[in-house]
Amino acid sequence: MGKLDLSRRSFLKASVLAGVSVYIAPMGSRAFAALFEEKILTPVQWDAANGQAKFRIDGIAKVTGSKVFARDIRATDMPHWPQQQSHAFILRTTQADRRYEGFDLSLLGDELKPDRVVTADDLTRDGLIFPAFYGDDMLLPPGKTPAYLGQAVAILIYHDFARFRFAKDKLKFQNQVIRYGGETGPLERDPWGTFRFVRVGGKTPYDDDIFSSLKDAPVFPSMMRKHQPVWPDGVEHGKLDEQGMFHAGQIQQELDHPSADWLVMEREYNTQSIDTAALEPDNANCWYDAATQSLHMVVPTQAPSEVVDSAVGMVAKCAFPVKNLFIHPCYTVGYGSKDHFNVPFYGLVCAMYADGRPVRLANDRYEQFQTSLKRHAFKMNYRIAVDKNTGLLQSFKAEMEANGGGRCNFSPSVAMVGATAAQSIYYFPKNDLSAVAVASRAIDAGSARGYGTLQSMAATEMMVDEIAAQLNVDPIDFRLKNGLRSGMKNTQGAVPAGAIRVDDVLQKAKIHPLWVNRAKRKAEFEAAHPGKRYGVGFACVQKDFGTGAETSFAKVEFSADGKVSLQHTAAEIGTGVSTSQAIAVAKWLGKPATDVHVAITDWPDLPVVTSGDPYMMSQADQDKLAANPRWSPGYASPSSATNSAFYFTHSTREAARVVFAHGLWPAAMAIWSQGGGGGQAAPLVVRIEDARWVDGKLSAAGLEALPFEQLAKKAHELGLVTGATVHVFNRWQWTESDFEIDGSVERLPLDG
Repeated sequence: MGKLDLSRRSFLKASVLAGVSVYIAPMGSRAFAALFEEKILTPVQWDAANGQAKFRIDGIAKVTGSKVFARDIRATDMPHWPQQQSHAFILRTTQADRRYEGFDLSLLGDELKPDRVVTADDLTRDGLIFPAFYGDDMLLPPGKTPAYLGQAVAILIYHDFARFRFAKDKLKFQNQVIRYGGETGPLERDPWGTFRFVRVGGKTPYDDDIFSSLKDAPVFPSMMRKHQPVWPDGVEHGKLDEQGMFHAGQIQQELDHPSADWLVMEREYNTQSIDTAALEPDNANCWYDAATQSLHMVVPTQAPSEVVDSAVGMVAKCAFPVKNLFIHPCYTVGYGSKDHFNVPFYGLVCAMYADGRPVRLANDRYEQFQTSLKRHAFKMNYRIAVDKNTGLLQSFKAEMEANGGGRCNFSPSVAMVGATAAQSIYYFPKNDLSAVAVASRAIDAGSARGYGTLQSMAATEMMVDEIAAQLNVDPIDFRLKNGLRSGMKNTQGAVPAGAIRVDDVLQKAKIHPLWVNRAKRKAEFEAAHPGKRYGVGFACVQKDFGTGAETSFAKVEFSADGKVSLQHTAAEIGTGVSTSQAIAVAKWLGKPATDVHVAITDWPDLPVVTSGDPYMMSQADQDKLAANPRWSPGYASPSSATNSAFYFTHSTREAARVVFAHGLWPAAMAIWSQGGGGGQAAPLVVRIEDARWVDGKLSAAGLEALPFEQLAKKAHELGLVTGATVHVFNRWQWTESDFEIDGSVERLPLDG
């Protein structure tokens, strides 16, 4: 094995975690040059007139089929790796109502026997414990009933592809491979999470609430009985949860015995367990080098930092000594299915038992449907009351059940978010929304895009349409009458931030020809096409985005010859974040970044440390930790929760703003003070807010427009700021801090 290339492109050294040195490697020199950014990414084709990119920087690679994903990587692509690629697949149970009693590989004969079989006994003996987030029995031991359909029981490793391929085909769909004992029925377990949000508003939507989750408290079960939540008794002046249940009881009474002026509608809605259909099935390619005590992992992931932390935790105390962990995050397609998914850690296990060979574990399409994280199936019972005279919504009661499947994953928060978003664009004076994430034998469900809201909001929209029909009012007019306006409270008693623009959207939709002429077009189409139907429907929804603890790094710098580079913690999962962040710097630098690197998780320029739970920590604990200026409540968010649309862009733009304010602008002032390019001296007063970029040139107050390249050269000559690394944190508001730059103190919306 050759000596490791210690260039910046090869890897970046991170902090030591639990005694393991972590390295984040953008694929190493040979693979990086041959397969990744330098070959497949095209610099942004910038239309400066309208501030848009002509196409994504990975667009040509995507349409020509040359874009490279983690799934495409083999050992031969990786410098310093052994060249022989091993392969693995997982044996899984297909029944979850009887005891698992082992497996039988006799179908393979001697010729197709695996080179190594890994079972639960191996993991127990060698102390390889999966991250607690994923739960118990990642390989099920004999004698237990599988918790869910498709639970893994063993990993089969082969050191050559042909035998691997034949063996996998030989065992697929063969029921006799897994042995079962007596019938036990499916496991019965308590729900993964249970929530209830009760609100009774004041006299107007803008008055203080009588009771709400934000003002008082959410309601939680007092206990579980037969795996079902038991809610507290309702007491008007009791404890907070008892008060909440009192108001829930009042809401129930009003719906059961409504006023003559009310229309009360009750409906039940169901959604399926749905595959996210990521075009890159889950995979990992990992190698454990015992000689140097190094573990290398090529993984597709939306959350590189989570993989780092979890992998370190797995190897820190196991029987296989690991001093160095190399993580190679790659481009992928995720949309939730690769956020806190378990395949990287099965890949880690494969590497430990492969006799020093790299092992590739990669789902085929059937295995992906059988095992990948799903969108939760929801059962929803809704009751909505509306005043028939005024057309105003009065009350909303919902009971939701999200099927979390066999492992918890993000099911509690998915159920919670589904409930809190069910109101969509509407204002309800009263509500009682409950949600339970049940444990079942279904396939795991996780953080699929929408995070429970697609299920709950779709049901709300169908019901609102039906109510409008019963009231004989236009569906859009009905929505306009009941829209949540700025300053109104949502179903938890919180006032959504920013300007609510429901009216703008609805008014535009109302005058659209497709809507205005829908009845006429329906009649004409159906007369001309017997046996066919024509219809136009309408729905309008809104939800929050982000997780409530968003955080990221960004580094923006420019060279003396005017080349702009960007590094970011965001992972590219098919959303175009690499392009959008390249463009984001143009607001301050007048041009997009041409050298873009994403999924960077090590930041030696800005050594931020984190600890504690950003959602649960007390103010006292936070104040104590914040005494360390390097501390933040979070390190780096995964690419999820639509965070690239706003949260990731903030860090990019703020880094660019620092570079502009302390690099390009003083460089421009220096040039203008000397007469500028056109011999025109600067006027007496020139302010930074007068700055304007036009066609890649900077001007202000009518001064000579200066090309970016000229400014960059001057900034470097004068030793001004030519690069900035920033860290940001948002808990529904940006952290602000004071920074000393060039001798003056500035307050910026950054925490590093």
